[in-house]
Amino acid sequence: MPTTFHEIPRERPLTPLLDRASTPDELRRLGEAELETLADELREYLLYTVGQTGGHFGAGLGVIELTVALHYVFDTPDDRLVWDVGHQAYPHKILTGRRERMSTLRQKDGIAAFPRRSESEYDTFGVGHSSTSISAALGMAIAARLQGSKRKSVAVIGDGAMTAGMAFEALNHATEVNANMLVILNDNDMSISKNVGGLSNYLAKILSSRTYASMREGSKKILSRLPGAWEIARKTEEHAKGMLVPGTLFEELGWNYIGPIDGHDLPTLLATLRNMRDLEGPQFLHIITRKGKGFSPAEADPIGYHAITKLEPLKADNAAAAPKASSGPKYSSVFGQWLCDMAAADPRLIGITPAMKEGSDLVAFSEKFPERYFDVAIAEQHAVTLAAGMACEGSKPVVAIYSTFLQRAYDQLIHDVAVQNLDVLFAIDRAGLVGEDGPTHAGSFDLSYLRCIPGMLVMTPSDENELRRMLTTGHLYNGPAAVRYPRGTGPNAPIDAELTPLEIGKGEIRRQGKQTALLVFGVQLAEALKVGEQLDATVVDMRFVKPLDEALVRELAGSHELLVTIEENSIMGGAGSAVSEFLAQDGLIKPVLHLGLPDYYVEHAKPAQMLAECGLDASGIEKAVRQRLAQLNL
Repeated sequence: MPTTFHEIPRERPLTPLLDRASTPDELRRLGEAELETLADELREYLLYTVGQTGGHFGAGLGVIELTVALHYVFDTPDDRLVWDVGHQAYPHKILTGRRERMSTLRQKDGIAAFPRRSESEYDTFGVGHSSTSISAALGMAIAARLQGSKRKSVAVIGDGAMTAGMAFEALNHATEVNANMLVILNDNDMSISKNVGGLSNYLAKILSSRTYASMREGSKKILSRLPGAWEIARKTEEHAKGMLVPGTLFEELGWNYIGPIDGHDLPTLLATLRNMRDLEGPQFLHIITRKGKGFSPAEADPIGYHAITKLEPLKADNAAAAPKASSGPKYSSVFGQWLCDMAAADPRLIGITPAMKEGSDLVAFSEKFPERYFDVAIAEQHAVTLAAGMACEGSKPVVAIYSTFLQRAYDQLIHDVAVQNLDVLFAIDRAGLVGEDGPTHAGSFDLSYLRCIPGMLVMTPSDENELRRMLTTGHLYNGPAAVRYPRGTGPNAPIDAELTPLEIGKGEIRRQGKQTALLVFGVQLAEALKVGEQLDATVVDMRFVKPLDEALVRELAGSHELLVTIEENSIMGGAGSAVSEFLAQDGLIKPVLHLGLPDYYVEHAKPAQMLAECGLDASGIEKAVRQRLAQLNL
């Protein structure tokens, strides 16, 4: 069984076997008896590297043995291995030629936090969002069949990702086309760990063996000649398996279900994967793992150790701790407090989240108002339509969702909420650039895809208090409303205790200047105020993307030589586009400079580095404005 570690090593551990297995080809040259030691070395090396860089943590520790077994049994990269989400892919990266680059993980110009096709031939599919692996691996299996190739396709999906409808859509289709593929359900839900044991492992070996498969096929040929005999035998087999293994659902969908087996028992994994590798048709292997396996603090607190920050350097005993710069509360914390306060004031409020209770800070709400709290699992489409159904009956649902994940429910947002003008408030967290997780998790497009929807109220707070007031505004609004706010902390603005709304569609001039007006949509206001001082520019907190404060825009266009729009959203179709569209519609000819996210995917880095790359820090804003003023001879 795996060695258990109790602390993260600060010095690079000795890994003599891992040093001989930098690629899967090298791994497959090791003897099978060496693999358990290799897994221990891989786990310790993973602890060391993530301690140096920070990053996703518990999921990778839970699939050490599985990763070793997959690359040992399958001929990767010719055989296609697809990791769902990718939180668990760090061991895969270490074993596929990137071990010495792990020190650059999630850093600017370093390796990505998730599998990426452009990074390695072993990363067969780029991921970041959940529940895509079975569809992708099925597509690869069908393509292989059409090309006459014998390569294998394997999808590794977690029990959390299996809660999404897309996974079951793919499971259903795979049996329709009788795809030769393997799905591995990596189940780390502790409540069913009791299914793991000697009998279960033994049955998995028997049921996955070629002997069993050939006997089953031979019996089918014989019994199929007798009317009704094969159907009776098949159902008898199903019921017998159903009493011993929990795979009836997958069997009914047409998959050959094997398991559950202990995902940390390397010999059993190897034997089962070998047996299943060459079986025809859709194969389903259910393994039980423990998130954080082999690191005792992570085993005790898998949620807390989902991801970690890098270790701080050890200080000398007499060294004084550096004072921390004061900052405001996290925007998500401001939302969480508002949710509790508004729920106490309005019994119609209901909170909904697609599996982001901790991330969106609904913990306190779930404890204070459990009957009004609904975690629908990783099912964004269902979350939105569930809210629509509640709104039809007079409730006031609040959907707490990340910007990047709301993209997955766009049809439901339009068809089920907006077309019916229902009272659903979307609290859109992680808007804009999110740092080290990179483009799959960035909220780069929400202003663009929201403002084109008729009837939507779209708001962009510049600080914590504005967030609270905009949430109240959206809750009281008759129709669909959205408030988008970033990851992290704000400027520490004083927060009103009252639940006071804003006047809809009204911006606010925060600094009066000359010649240039900076129209800010969101948290770049603080940077814009710095620029305003340098350029003696007018600075405006626009607040509302939709409805736009047209009267204020008209006034600014009449009194300034240059308008500059600033937003942490795609320039194309964003808030700045709304300003230019209004000016054109109103017949106002005025130079406009649009600052925002460029027309490419901004790669992972520190948030400050990403903003600087996009020219959205004070220095970048000032430089861009000065260049445009020079072009205009102003």
